[in-house]
Amino acid sequence: MFNDLSSPLTLLQTRRSGKPRDLIAPGPDDAQLRQILEVALRTPDHGKLAPWRFVIVPQDKREKLAEVLEAAYRAEKPEAGRLEIEAMHQFAHQAPTLVVALSKPVAGSKIPVWEQELSAGAAIMNLLHATHALGFAGGWLTGWPSFNDDVRDAFGSADERLAGFVFIGTPSRALEERPRPDYNDIVSTWDR
Repeated sequence: MFNDLSSPLTLLQTRRSGKPRDLIAPGPDDAQLRQILEVALRTPDHGKLAPWRFVIVPQDKREKLAEVLEAAYRAEKPEAGRLEIEAMHQFAHQAPTLVVALSKPVAGSKIPVWEQELSAGAAIMNLLHATHALGFAGGWLTGWPSFNDDVRDAFGSADERLAGFVFIGTPSRALEERPRPDYNDIVSTWDR
């Protein structure tokens, strides 16, 4: 069973993202989404800089997001075909809830940018944990939209980076396991 809510540890042990294209309503209501984002704010953050932020994209703004994605894609790839443009529209309309995560390192801080970027990733992971703890499924996507300046500018500024798009909803089909690394290939004991 994935996202087993019987205890905090079993939830972590069975955590599984949902594929955004397979997430349907219901998604979290406003109060639940606020809870999810408040958990994300409880992330390790050396220097108390909050070097990340979140933008909620409501359902009634998804078509506008699709237009932004299409325009940015066409500007970068003028020869784009119909299927590529449809993929941009599909991306924008996945799942009932969408939160855009931005990494916003604080310039001039004594805290290295790398640590601030790690904190942004941890904030997104906390967002996903809270999503799953409330009985929903979430999927964190990056891909082309996360690396395009025009898309970034729709949500932020040049000193920020799109850390990803977090889609939240209810799985429309059973979640499937994905290959996981073997413990012995990843974990070792330092012996110097």
